[in-house]
Amino acid sequence: MKMKNILMSLMFCVASPVFAADVPTVAVPTVAERMSNARNAIKINNWRAAMAELNVAIKEEPRNADAHNLLAYSYRKQARPDLPKAFEHYNIALKLDPKHRGAHEYIGEAYLMDKKPAEAEQHLAELEKICGNKTCEEYADLARAIADYKAKNK
Repeated sequence: MKMKNILMSLMFCVASPVFAADVPTVAVPTVAERMSNARNAIKINNWRAAMAELNVAIKEEPRNADAHNLLAYSYRKQARPDLPKAFEHYNIALKLDPKHRGAHEYIGEAYLMDKKPAEAEQHLAELEKICGNKTCEEYADLARAIADYKAKNK
């Protein structure tokens, strides 16, 4: 009888979860929260923090075109731009979403940094098709960047 009680007690301990009142729970940020954190870091030019958040977001959602676009932007805008990594992630974003206006604008700007205005103009033409006009913000920004590039490189 005593052995049966011991076995029953052990089964009860194993079967029922034990919760300690003093053990804190750790909330893991969602991809949306990581994207928000990254955008906030980008606003203050904290590229390292933005890239850290975006790399985790991409691991959790590898097909997130916005995350790839912002990661590429962060690689491009940091003090020592990493254009190969920027191009890699802009291209992934555009593969995932060929009509991603932000990725077209930003990859065009990256091509200007890489002294390839013809490639930038191709993305400007894509933006005109996507937007259906020449007045959407992304088209206007890239057109201005191309005009500035040409004025400086006459």
